[in-house]
Amino acid sequence: MAVTKHASSPRRAEWAGRQFVTALAPDFGGDMLRRGDDGFEAATRLWNGTIKSRPNLILRPRTTRDVAAAVRTAAQLNVPVAVRGGGHNVAGLATCDEGVVIDLTAMNRVASDPGRRRVRAGGGATWGDVDRSTQRDGLAVPGGLVSKTGVAGLTLGGGFGWMRRKFGLSCDSLVSVEIVTADGEVRRASEIENPDLFWALCGGGGNFGVVTEFEFRLHPIGPEVMFALVFYPIEDGREVLKSWREFCASCSDDVSSLALCGTVPTGDPFPPAAGGRAYVAIGAVHSGSPQEGKAILQPLRELGAPLCDLSAVTPYVDVQMAFDEDYPDGRRYYWKSLYLNGFDDEAIELVLDLTASRPSPLTTVDVWQLGGAMTRIAPDATAFGNRDAPFLLGVESNWVDPNNDEENRDWTREACSKMARFSTGLSYLNFEPETVSISRVGSSRSKLGALKQRYDPRNLFRFNHRI
Repeated sequence: MAVTKHASSPRRAEWAGRQFVTALAPDFGGDMLRRGDDGFEAATRLWNGTIKSRPNLILRPRTTRDVAAAVRTAAQLNVPVAVRGGGHNVAGLATCDEGVVIDLTAMNRVASDPGRRRVRAGGGATWGDVDRSTQRDGLAVPGGLVSKTGVAGLTLGGGFGWMRRKFGLSCDSLVSVEIVTADGEVRRASEIENPDLFWALCGGGGNFGVVTEFEFRLHPIGPEVMFALVFYPIEDGREVLKSWREFCASCSDDVSSLALCGTVPTGDPFPPAAGGRAYVAIGAVHSGSPQEGKAILQPLRELGAPLCDLSAVTPYVDVQMAFDEDYPDGRRYYWKSLYLNGFDDEAIELVLDLTASRPSPLTTVDVWQLGGAMTRIAPDATAFGNRDAPFLLGVESNWVDPNNDEENRDWTREACSKMARFSTGLSYLNFEPETVSISRVGSSRSKLGALKQRYDPRNLFRFNHRI
């Protein structure tokens, strides 16, 4: 069953939308879509196919001035506001019923300054947009593992990617933001300007306004890197995961890796004999020279007899797109996560048992190697609260048939419940499928609460993880 709220009546929605448009129109230069307009229904669809909603109005601003006008009007009319960035969100927080969606996808401009090692990205940009710009100069910002991921959502929630152990989280490279707060004012926030607000935006979620531009610090990587991606049969999973754990204990910060457990897809680039078989895969990127990385990652290619080895020296932009096809628009998604205190033999056995019990072959059980640069930032330096765990468990349930919704959700919850005894009790904000208390992810709830009261006392931006 889709996650759906009861929408308002068509007549009420039409009236509310007309009133909002009348108030906003003189100051808004973007596009407006109301119910019944061509393209409205398509514009309501989100990446996660389980999320259905009926906003009264969708706004597509072109400038920060447009965003400020929309926020002021929503505040004046006390209209609920949801903000949609450029990418995807498993919890579907980019929409609402009976309210207004500010859709930033047209604000996706990226401007790179390689001399200063800085890049500015609009609030609607994706990591693919950023990578295509910065990799021309062999530079990058730590982004996600999927190029269609939005810069805004990933950064505001922290941001795990292939460079997390070398250069930290996405939010750790954030230099400044331009943001429209709930009073409709445009502010800049950095370590110098509005530093308390900047602290909250570094991993504390989207509770404080609409970020229209991000400025990041760039790091040297690419244009080619060594990328390891090796699929082993699940029958060898126990030894593969133990050996990977040993590799993680001794590798340098140049390496960021993860273990994935799932089912091999059919078709290219996988050999026919591997299609449909359960696997344990090891993925890793080396952030230094490709030739050095090739030697360092070679042990990950020798943990057993592979079903398939896709490892190669690869353009960084292609590495960032390697998993894009696994997360198409409209598929049904329900993910959960837990930070792990360790990954001992008992935890390995349980991960393999959970892999065997998945109700959908599209689902994966993943274990992310953490540590490195992300742990060298003080826990209270940003709102991202949990930096010390050595591993992160990600249970990514993905399926197609709506009739299987509850089965997949129940299995996901049960899987995390079984793994809880190995965990810190905290989870990763960007992998939460429903709204949760911000304290669930380890942030300072009291400090965030005080800042929320200061910048958004009426809770205009309410479609977020709760403070």
